[in-house]
Amino acid sequence: MIPILSLGMTLAPLAARAADPAALPGRRTVEIPFEKYELDNGLDVILAEDHSVPFVQVNIWYDVGSKDEVPGRTGFAHLFEHLMFQGSAHMDDDYFVPLQRIGARVNGTTNFDRTNFFEGVPSEYLPLALWLESDRMGWLLPAFNQAKLDEQREVVRNERRQRYENRPYGEVRVWLYENLFPEDHPYHVPTIGRHEDLEAATVDDVAEFFRTWYLPNNASLTICGDFDPDVARTLVERYFGDIPAGPQPQPVRHVDLPDGWMSTEKVVEKTDDVPHAKVWLAWISPPLFAEGDAALDVLSSVLSDGKESRLYSRLVHDEQIAKDVSAYQASSALQSVYIIEATAAEGHTTDELVDSIDAVLDELREAGPSREEVEVAKVNWQVQFFRGIQTIARKADLLNAYNVRLGDPGAIDRDLQRYLDVDADDVQNAVSTWLGEGRLVLHVRPEGGDR
Repeated sequence: MIPILSLGMTLAPLAARAADPAALPGRRTVEIPFEKYELDNGLDVILAEDHSVPFVQVNIWYDVGSKDEVPGRTGFAHLFEHLMFQGSAHMDDDYFVPLQRIGARVNGTTNFDRTNFFEGVPSEYLPLALWLESDRMGWLLPAFNQAKLDEQREVVRNERRQRYENRPYGEVRVWLYENLFPEDHPYHVPTIGRHEDLEAATVDDVAEFFRTWYLPNNASLTICGDFDPDVARTLVERYFGDIPAGPQPQPVRHVDLPDGWMSTEKVVEKTDDVPHAKVWLAWISPPLFAEGDAALDVLSSVLSDGKESRLYSRLVHDEQIAKDVSAYQASSALQSVYIIEATAAEGHTTDELVDSIDAVLDELREAGPSREEVEVAKVNWQVQFFRGIQTIARKADLLNAYNVRLGDPGAIDRDLQRYLDVDADDVQNAVSTWLGEGRLVLHVRPEGGDR
């Protein structure tokens, strides 16, 4: 599922309330009106008017994520998410200061596959937002120095400690991906990187990474909201037109999995400072937009959306061996991961959870889901698509996402159709094809306790 709708590479499933397919209208087209053009330097520009509120969203995607880092330099993409807010040649100050004064919403995000920056500003401040974005795209390095690197390196390392190392279940993501993918695979290391790589990074190393990837011809700029398109075109040309293009970046890392990789079950047991025993079952699954990706999303709804879903009704309601259970397809560009996670109820073990989960999957392999289960799931996915275009911020991000991943900012309706085309046979086939013996089973239990 595309990140803005499925929350991308988080380990938290998107909850959905079961809907009655008979109570909702039939197929409706979901669309975001837009205009796309390209500057001479290769920058994709997408304009999407929405005059419902006097606000405008500036959103830029760089087609670079942690998958584009070389061994020994992990965490650079995420490090630049921080450095891009530390000033540029013509605005060598905290990037947040002028925007916070006008009530803007500003942030950046990084995942395996891309880096994203955005500003939501009152309409009259569109020139300010575009100027700031252009200055850090074209003139960041003249203001970059050792002091900024040292400061933000420590900020990122502290973030890793807070989000991963000192947080209950925080290292689950690390444990999952380092066991699912070989050491030379781009998804083996989390986006935040390794401490030793961040500590060893030099100003020259980091500058080289910026010059390679943060180019107009490797970026997509969306302006969405209340603006005059003629004025926007003039501003974009004024601020971005003089930024030179660079050599088109090429993939730098091996992405193919070795023959026979993850062909059998791999069990990993960890103890940690956590309140409850939990288990994660994880399989390598098809990439975002590939065949089987949508069917696995629909399967997730069948398994864990609502109290009547297969896993919830069995593990939580009937057997009462789990406090909670969820299933989700964590879709990414090179390869996805299908995850089922459950928390053991008091007096029960994670082994019991695995047995019951396997029993549910066996039933689906043998008989598949019912037509009604699949139709309800598809209705819920359709509703999620429409919820995804309710704000200009989400629309701007979707336009960039589809443009960078598919080359078509208007692909949202085509994306929805993938889900509507899924039937019970597709879901059954997805279970049989992707959720087989080759998987990772990760048990995490409290320190001093039994699994």
